[in-house]
Amino acid sequence: MQKVPMTAAGFDRLEIELRHLKAVERPAVIRAISEAREHGDLSENAEYHAAKERQGFVESRVLELEDKLRRAEVIDVSRLNGKQVKFGATIVLADEDTDEELTYQIVGTDEADIKAGLLSITSPLARALIGKSTGEQVEVTTPGGSKSYEIITVEYK
Repeated sequence: MQKVPMTAAGFDRLEIELRHLKAVERPAVIRAISEAREHGDLSENAEYHAAKERQGFVESRVLELEDKLRRAEVIDVSRLNGKQVKFGATIVLADEDTDEELTYQIVGTDEADIKAGLLSITSPLARALIGKSTGEQVEVTTPGGSKSYEIITVEYK
């Protein structure tokens, strides 16, 4: 069973979503199916089919979240330190083409949100950064082409 690395905040978000699906979404879908059944012929009942489809989505997501939470390896970033980039690090990069500074935290796949500065551990940039230290240059091949960055700081907070 392969572990899924994630921060404590990412774990909490998945737990909240799971509780919401079980406590709110699942009962709502059951009510919708029950109401649609009362309308008669199920073969031509669009409400019934839509509710059943929604039920399939909810149940699928519940199973997926339960699996990820069961396999989660929660990493307490506040206990990490050093100048080398690893999971959980918050990195300030300088784009060598534009001199723009970018700040990212390397997180698990399910918590990634590039607009919020949360970079998936599986992304090309994160994979290129892992193991590097402050002051090093990193060359990354992205779908948009090759980019060069310099690591300005590495922090664990």
